[in-house]
Amino acid sequence: MKKFAYMKFIQKSPIPESKVFVAKELHQPHFDTTFHFHPEHQLFLVLKGEGMRFVGDVIKPFKEGDLVFTGPNVPHVWRNDIAYFDKKNKLDAAGIVIYFHDHFLGETLHHKEELENIHHLLRKSVRGLEITGTTNQEVSRMMKDLLKLSGVDSIIQVLKILDLIAKSPECHFITHTHYVASHTDEEKDRMNKVYEHVIKNFQRKIALKEVADIANMTLTSFSRYFKSRVNKSFSDFLKEIRIDYAAKLLNEGELSIEQVCYESGFSTLSNFNKQFKGVTGKQPLKYRNEYMKVKIDAYSDF
Repeated sequence: MKKFAYMKFIQKSPIPESKVFVAKELHQPHFDTTFHFHPEHQLFLVLKGEGMRFVGDVIKPFKEGDLVFTGPNVPHVWRNDIAYFDKKNKLDAAGIVIYFHDHFLGETLHHKEELENIHHLLRKSVRGLEITGTTNQEVSRMMKDLLKLSGVDSIIQVLKILDLIAKSPECHFITHTHYVASHTDEEKDRMNKVYEHVIKNFQRKIALKEVADIANMTLTSFSRYFKSRVNKSFSDFLKEIRIDYAAKLLNEGELSIEQVCYESGFSTLSNFNKQFKGVTGKQPLKYRNEYMKVKIDAYSDF
């Protein structure tokens, strides 16, 4: 069975006091495995690598071209597939990240008419934004160009990037409407332990009592607490993780439907088909066939 690496939860602050913002290119065997948060805004582009992306209360597969804008203190991690942690596979991950503070232009950013679009964008970023389509392509190009700039030119480029995102209809909220980030150290530690246990064990049966014990709560208290923080029941959360992972395996096309079923933590094929359709609206086989057709059609244009 494939498994994910250990996940910790830490707070990080990546901008030195002497800088307005930080932009850098990352080249690593795999991305940072720590489920973390920081007070800065972050724009992250995946140049190379695949795995599962966690932003707030949502998990989703990622691959090259994934582009996400997160606001202050939104917990996140881009967790590469387990193959990236085996040196024999000679895999690596790469990306471009931009960090900046909410006040990187002082109070001007929040009170001047010319910057109103960017101000609204920063407010929306507290739920995380996935950037797609032609906006994704243009912002990706601009982020690569930014790495070659310095001084005032670099600041102007960041503003152009934010303005483009702010005006685009191709930006979609990631976390759910009622998602509430955990802010006390106790809550962060508790939720991280729960997330860690689920990610390490979702491919087998997980009893509610297991995670309730980890959170040091009764079954009833934990169920109520988890739903208030994640805006869904624990069983639905676990199901969505399994379905998202199954969708990723189906897209890769290397395993049979039955193999995907068991690899994703489902005990029977009939239940897998039912649950997968309930979440995606399609049977696994139809989902895979449609994905493969789109992939073939895309290549036929070249």
